[in-house]
Amino acid sequence: MNERYVKWHTQYLSRDFEMLVFGDGGGLPLILFPTSFGNFRQNKDFKLVDSVAGYVDAGKLTVYCPDAIDLESFYNKGIHPADRMRTHNAYENVIVGDVFDLARRECNCPRVAVSGASLGAYHAGNIAFRHPDLVSHFISLSGSFDISSFFDGYHDDNIYFNSPYEYLPNTTDPWKYGHMGIILGTGEWDNTRHETFRLSEILNSKGIQHWLDDRRWCGHDWNYWRDMLPYYLSKL
Repeated sequence: MNERYVKWHTQYLSRDFEMLVFGDGGGLPLILFPTSFGNFRQNKDFKLVDSVAGYVDAGKLTVYCPDAIDLESFYNKGIHPADRMRTHNAYENVIVGDVFDLARRECNCPRVAVSGASLGAYHAGNIAFRHPDLVSHFISLSGSFDISSFFDGYHDDNIYFNSPYEYLPNTTDPWKYGHMGIILGTGEWDNTRHETFRLSEILNSKGIQHWLDDRRWCGHDWNYWRDMLPYYLSKL
């Protein structure tokens, strides 16, 4: 695979931001988020990118692996919970304003696909549900979608509008997700399986079409995700 290291100064965080890109800017643009404590190299290091190399080499897929700042936002107990959320929102602005823009231009595509495992699936899903006009597909690998534990009991509108478990049940226009291919992957040994089922139930209650894939002999780890992601891509 063609691999590129991209670094730029982003106005949203007022600092440099890093990303790895795999492919030549053709096919479907896939934004692949890291898991908790991960960075832009994690999906390469744990060979999740390698699992979809065939699609990249065939020109069907370009994979964008942006950095994460969870240690500065959700896990940063040194700042007020409201500031943790504001930092997270700045990160979302980088993804939507910088990463999506680059991916759409390079692949000449109006929308991007998003995916991730565990907390990376939260980032992918939350952005997909908040910006459905920009997202064509959302693929969750053992998603962890409950962010309430990060804020020490504190709650405000910012947290509400970044918690899919809170805002999705109250959506009045579920039609805006109708174009999106949504795949929720989990398994019988997955310790966040209940979170995937909870999200699926909310989507069902709103008539939002999706595929819930509850796999046998599947848990919450990279070896399972390396099987899941290329399989789901084969179904698109």
